[in-house]
Amino acid sequence: MRRVAIQGYKGCFHEQAARLFYAADSPEIVACDTFEDLFKAMDAGKADAAVMAIENTVSGGLIHNFELLRENGRPIKGEVYIRIRQNLMALPGQSLQDIREVRTHYMAINQTRPFFEKNCPWIKLSESEDTAKSAAQLSASGEKGVGAVASELAAQLYGLEILAPGIETYKQNFTRFLVLDNALEIPENQINKASLCFTLPHKPGSLAQILTILSFYDMNLTRIQSLPIPGREWQYFFYADIKFDDLLRYRQALQAVRPLIEDLRILGEYKAAL
Repeated sequence: MRRVAIQGYKGCFHEQAARLFYAADSPEIVACDTFEDLFKAMDAGKADAAVMAIENTVSGGLIHNFELLRENGRPIKGEVYIRIRQNLMALPGQSLQDIREVRTHYMAINQTRPFFEKNCPWIKLSESEDTAKSAAQLSASGEKGVGAVASELAAQLYGLEILAPGIETYKQNFTRFLVLDNALEIPENQINKASLCFTLPHKPGSLAQILTILSFYDMNLTRIQSLPIPGREWQYFFYADIKFDDLLRYRQALQAVRPLIEDLRILGEYKAAL
């Protein structure tokens, strides 16, 4: 059984992603308070792997997590996309009209506020540290008149009744999670995506040259993110995801760009989820 570290409380979207990717293994979930704790759990031998959110279609990239990938050196071995479906839940036997307060993470509040303003403006929205933890605490307290916004998995785990499903404003709200697992071997014939980190000389056209070469080798750039390099003014780390149909062409592309960059790290080579 794989021990998989996640950030958040049991029943959160990270757990959904972990169970989806490791569905055949029935993973043991190791809940961590922070993303840094994911790596600490693996380093301490408390977890065999980790699943970590990296970007969302509504709120964008989790910038700090790009830095954690570069600093910790754990290889990316896969990815998972989860649709973020927020649900209003409470202890069984209540209706929407009975609820006076809802507790959940601030991001869930931001994703669902229009629902409350339109359908139940009398409900007070209170911030908590985690969506699933809000559901767990509500279940443990037995409070009536209080609700939580969390995943369907959280409702199942903590015996809560969903009063209003899918209350998020944007239905096309997906989060991409990365799978970090040293022991997982990806067959070469399945590898069609790579995550890279590199730096470039501080001169005009340096990035354009790289992109031109990648295009020549039929590499599909699906994401690029720049972050400043501490202590080196106006210089940046570039994080890039590329998809390809031909592994040999991908490796030829890497060889072609190496002379033009100052540093290249392959954060992971894996099978694309989409």
